[in-house]
Amino acid sequence: MADADLLIDVDNLTRRFPRCEALGGVSFQIRRGEVAGLLGPNGSGKTTTLRILAGYLAPTSGRVEVAGHDVTAESREARRRIGYLPESVPLYPEMRIDEYLAFRGRIRGLRGPRLAARLREVIEQCGLGDCSRRVIGTLSRGYRQRTGLADCLLHRPDVLLLDEPLAGLDPAQAHAIRQLLNEWDRSRTVVFSTHVLSEVEHLCHRVLILNAGRLAAADSPERLVHAQSATGFEDAFLRLTTLPPRVQNPDGRRRGP
Repeated sequence: MADADLLIDVDNLTRRFPRCEALGGVSFQIRRGEVAGLLGPNGSGKTTTLRILAGYLAPTSGRVEVAGHDVTAESREARRRIGYLPESVPLYPEMRIDEYLAFRGRIRGLRGPRLAARLREVIEQCGLGDCSRRVIGTLSRGYRQRTGLADCLLHRPDVLLLDEPLAGLDPAQAHAIRQLLNEWDRSRTVVFSTHVLSEVEHLCHRVLILNAGRLAAADSPERLVHAQSATGFEDAFLRLTTLPPRVQNPDGRRRGP
């Protein structure tokens, strides 16, 4: 019987490019309501993992399911349950925020009163009410991020995949995005990549640490600190990523309660 609360299930995921292996045998699971941080040095495979989960990049081998749907064999059904925010948000600079979101909503099948209601909800939720008529090309990076997040939320996805959502933001903008992550409906799952370790400690139930395309660890920040006998989370992260790749928890499944 399928587990309705298991929203991401990755088993032995591998992705090879002509000159390198970006991911080699990565496995993990993430359940409904969890906020998971995807960490690792540059080139460790974070963006590749998110692109595969979002259906933008095919795996070389392995199984990847989102909300019970295989992202390769059932790509359309899987993507309907995903909101994906890449690091560089692909927006139309000549459109106004509300026009862009209405356009994106129609692409996702929203019409009439249902579309109007969702536009009001996501514009308020993402703090865009005072600038919804502004042209996207005039926005700061922080407001472009907010517009991209509103787009991700329009169709009420089960899974949100966010690639470096805090990168390049000033402290006030980062604080606003962090509040959004904290306040989102816990019926969905959020996976976001970041280099800001302090954010992970405050926001994440689980942390997935990649090192050279291998899963070095998958656990809560507190348990990782204890398992590494570290002085803090930053110390635990460095111990797991500055040494040659080691698989601490190769299948990413929980050990115990």
